[in-house]
Amino acid sequence: MSKVEIVPARLAVKAMRDNGYKNAAYAIAELMDNSIQAGANRVELLCIQKTDFVEQRSRQRIDRIAVLDNGRGMNKEVLRMALQFGNGTNLEIASQTHMGKFGMGLPASSVSQARRVDVWSWQKGLASAMHTYLDIQEIERGTLDEIPEPVPTEIPKEWLGWSKEFGDSGTLVVWSQIDRCIWRTGRAIIENSEQLIGRMYRKFLEDDNVKIRLACIESESLTYSIDEYARPNDPLYLMVGTSTPAPYDEQAMFEPYPDASSYETKLPIKLGDQTHYVYVRCSMAKKSAREGGTAGNRDYGRHAAKNVGVSVVRAGRELELDPSWASTTDARNRWWGVEVEFPPALDEVFGVTNNKQSARNFAEVANLSYDDLLTEGKTISALKDEMIKDGDPHAYLLEIADFVRKQIKRMFDLVDQQLKNQRSREARHDTTAHDAEKEATEKTRERQAAGKRGESDEGESKPIEERKSDIASSLTEQGLSEDDAKEIAESAVNDSLKYVFAEASIDSPAFFSVQPRGGALIITLNTRHPAYSRLVDVLERDKKDQSTQSLEERLNNALNGLKLLLMAWARYEDEQDSVRREDAQDARVDWGRIARRFLDRSE
Repeated sequence: MSKVEIVPARLAVKAMRDNGYKNAAYAIAELMDNSIQAGANRVELLCIQKTDFVEQRSRQRIDRIAVLDNGRGMNKEVLRMALQFGNGTNLEIASQTHMGKFGMGLPASSVSQARRVDVWSWQKGLASAMHTYLDIQEIERGTLDEIPEPVPTEIPKEWLGWSKEFGDSGTLVVWSQIDRCIWRTGRAIIENSEQLIGRMYRKFLEDDNVKIRLACIESESLTYSIDEYARPNDPLYLMVGTSTPAPYDEQAMFEPYPDASSYETKLPIKLGDQTHYVYVRCSMAKKSAREGGTAGNRDYGRHAAKNVGVSVVRAGRELELDPSWASTTDARNRWWGVEVEFPPALDEVFGVTNNKQSARNFAEVANLSYDDLLTEGKTISALKDEMIKDGDPHAYLLEIADFVRKQIKRMFDLVDQQLKNQRSREARHDTTAHDAEKEATEKTRERQAAGKRGESDEGESKPIEERKSDIASSLTEQGLSEDDAKEIAESAVNDSLKYVFAEASIDSPAFFSVQPRGGALIITLNTRHPAYSRLVDVLERDKKDQSTQSLEERLNNALNGLKLLLMAWARYEDEQDSVRREDAQDARVDWGRIARRFLDRSE
């Protein structure tokens, strides 16, 4: 009776070609994982491109891609096993200590991009090199149904000439007949891979445990169009000597949050009798990186825009920069960084995929609605216990996700406040900056002359320096920097202004607060209140290079925001009992009377 395969080899390989690698850079990273796991401290990515002629016009096209390392190399048995899908030498221990997972890396990544992969490996000098291969065409024809037995084979001389790192042991993987790479030239592959590779292996590169060479070779002229070493790409921007543009290539662009002694938090996950730890690290942009109002348009600002999200790190190697935690379209999110690092023993908890491109479970908890889950006063701890009983691995991530979410919220609010302070500084140097405050001060003097007194008026008799100090201390309490607070206080007292505006993220349902200090009334707008974004922020945002339609939309949004604010007051009156409603109506009339005087320009 003839053998009936469960899955015909040609169909299995076709499915493997569609195994979900995001792009060639991620597939190349699989080969580099193998190199680093094999103890290599030198890895090379070599892209060979050739000239094609189409309609008498020449163009560059990728011909072959190779990854070379000086690791331990493989013997005949291991080399053959390495090209078998779902096999490998570290399967039993990979879940505990290694970067490898499922034994899928070499064959799966290779066939995802190319129709043929050749592998040479040696352990006792180049003369000991063994060779084997996979060829999609032969598999489809049915002439190749098992991994060819490795045989002693000389490494082609061209690779010996192009490489700088052939050692006494190592491995060379070559992809040819490349048909699925979205980047058509060697230069494009390297340029698009450099940032990803630098970010994935930043910890290895920073510690100088591994050097990764990136080279693009013109096959006709045998010259290098690119020949460089990958630099770390740190989404926390705490490393130095990175790929970040100057001046932050040789100095850190961010600083630890909240400070150097407590920016790393160690969170336990207990599985059975063993406790494993997850490390959460946070950082925020330095003030110097944000100054000037155009930081986002500078080279380093554009670099940060490509590193938005939470960096998920496993065994020292980044799986992905997960955008589930932040909007990549909101420029404010480029100015904070979060790294979550866990050991391979927590792979099932985090939901690590077999191609090591994501931690699926962790991404899913980023989008969980706690309001829907924490009903009837249920705590996160109680919800966790319920989910553990149901065998749901997401349970172990709830507290970690909650911590990460809160840290991001705090940092985002600080970044937002920094932006508003920056905008306020720019506005203060505008000749029309204090027109409203000056007008309101004049109206207040008229009321004072008519015998109307306020609590803040008593502070006007204090010495000038004491008044400045009182105002400045109040502003720093609201979160302004000492320099900004001092500048505002100086301006208020020197220009005899009765009113001072500040902006702060306040945990209160009030839209604004009023505080008499130093003879002035400090009005603090709550940036957390929706009225702020609907009325203030929408109008204060940069108006340069905005279309007429965009500006009209912003004005309409502000008008609608004002209407909603007035309707909210109307509903407030409507919901009161008869006594409180009468008090609210009286307050509205009294406030309206003063507002009429302040707003009337007929005088």
